[in-house]
Amino acid sequence: MIKYALTCEHEHGFEGWFGSSADFDDQQERGLLECPLCASRAVRKQIMAPALTGVRQTVQDETPGKTREMMMAAASAIRRHVEDNFDDVGDAFAKEARAIHEGRSEERGIYGQASPTEVRELVEDGIPVAPLPPEPPKKTELN
Repeated sequence: MIKYALTCEHEHGFEGWFGSSADFDDQQERGLLECPLCASRAVRKQIMAPALTGVRQTVQDETPGKTREMMMAAASAIRRHVEDNFDDVGDAFAKEARAIHEGRSEERGIYGQASPTEVRELVEDGIPVAPLPPEPPKKTELN
């Protein structure tokens, strides 16, 4: 069994147990995963460190603040790459993603906004989509 930390589009965190990684992928593709708090079916894995058994830990864990800082930097780099290299199609994301998938529009990377219903329909139709990491908070907005 594999335990995954999961989150929905509303950032509700919860756990799920699966027989294999393929079981998670299959259930997600078929729209069987659902947030227990809001019933959203836009569920994704959270970034997790692998669980290793029988390995002696010789290096002290990173401090939580440093780990968070590294994760935020990685998310920021991904977002920056998408914004610099993909086409922003705004609120036409679902329509354009479907057109690209069906060959009615040129193959290219896009990003934009879509409603939870639109995202669910894209996933149910086998059109690959992923959420864009959020913009990092500005230092002036932090406590």
